[in-house]
Parts: sequence; structure tokens; C-alpha cells
Amino acid sequence: MKKLYVSNSTESVRMFRSAWMEALSKVHFSVPLFIYIPVIGFMTWLAIDKGISTGYYFLFLVAGIAVWTATEYVLHRFVFHFEPSSEWGKRIHFIFHGVHHDYPKDAKRLVMPPSASIPLAVGFYFLFSGLFPDKVYLYPFYAGFIAGYLVYDMLHYAMHHYNFKSDLMKRVKQHHMLHHYSDPTKGYGVSSSLWDIILRSGFPKKKK
Repeated sequence: MKKLYVSNSTESVRMFRSAWMEALSKVHFSVPLFIYIPVIGFMTWLAIDKGISTGYYFLFLVAGIAVWTATEYVLHRFVFHFEPSSEWGKRIHFIFHGVHHDYPKDAKRLVMPPSASIPLAVGFYFLFSGLFPDKVYLYPFYAGFIAGYLVYDMLHYAMHHYNFKSDLMKRVKQHHMLHHYSDPTKGYGVSSSLWDIILRSGFPKKKK
């Protein structure tokens, strides 16, 4: 069976000749927490300041998390796993996701670097802003969306570097490990296998 990775080392392979571009492509796994937990807090404060009820706050917070799970699936399956035929396209694919499959335990490339996540976060904010005429509902929705992203990033790092004890987390990890080491054309959900189940892109259950 063909090996689906180049190295399982935790060290980073160099991607850019430029030192500053190389630095922007790496990040400690904790950095997104310092950036986006304050964003979640600020969105929550704005919602409370607008007078949102507790019920509506949690309703739109959960809705934002749910939309994140779908966004995560779509990005992973149709963007990160789209493989262009041109040489420059292949290079872009490698930078954005191919490097992760070739070096799946690279400790500095397991969460999205701010150079990529901040422009995406801003873009999604303005997209959602256009969908919510009443901003009081936008704020908890966006807080949920960002919370979903943080869970995804932290879980992704943990799946590659932590041995879970609970049966649930072992199953979540196995789903992602199968994507890396068995069949990268299946199992696109990382923080949740929900959309793999709905869209039948998961792994068949072993017969007992």
C-alpha cells in the first residue's frame, strides 16, 4: 500500500526562501486562542449591549457553530482538496493543504496561521453582516462561528499530538487519522463527522 505521507516528524519543512514568508506560514497552536477568544467576548458584549435575550443569544450562538461545521466541511473537501493541474496551482495547493498531508505532525502547521485566518475571519464577518439586517443577531451568530473555528483548530492539533482517553474522542481522532493514513478522499469533517454522514463521504463501519 502506498504511503500517504512523507514524514511523521514534528519538525517543519521549509516552504519559502523568504524568511518573513516562512515565518508567516508557521504558528504555535495557542496563538488562535489569544486572537479569537477576545473576538468572541467582544461579540458577546455587543449583543448584550444591544439588549439581546438569553434565549436568542444561545439560539444564534448554536446556529453559528452549526454553520461553522458546514463551512469547515466545504472548505476542507472542495477548497483544500482541490488539486489543480498547473504547476503554480500545485504549488498553491501544497502551501495551503498539501504540506499538511505530507507532514501531518508538523507542530507549527496544524492550526491556521493568522496570515490566513484573519483575512478569512474578516471576510466571513462582512458576508454574515449582509445576511443579518438586525446586527443584534449577527453578533452571537458570529461568536458561535468563531467558537466553532477555535474548537476545530484546537481539536485538529490535539488529534495529531494527543492520546485521548475517552471513547468519544478516540472515535473523533480515528475518523481524522483514517483521512490522513488510509483514504484522503473520505472523512472531510474534522471537528465533527456530521456532514460526512449526511453526504456519505465517511468511512464504512467495520463489521463486528
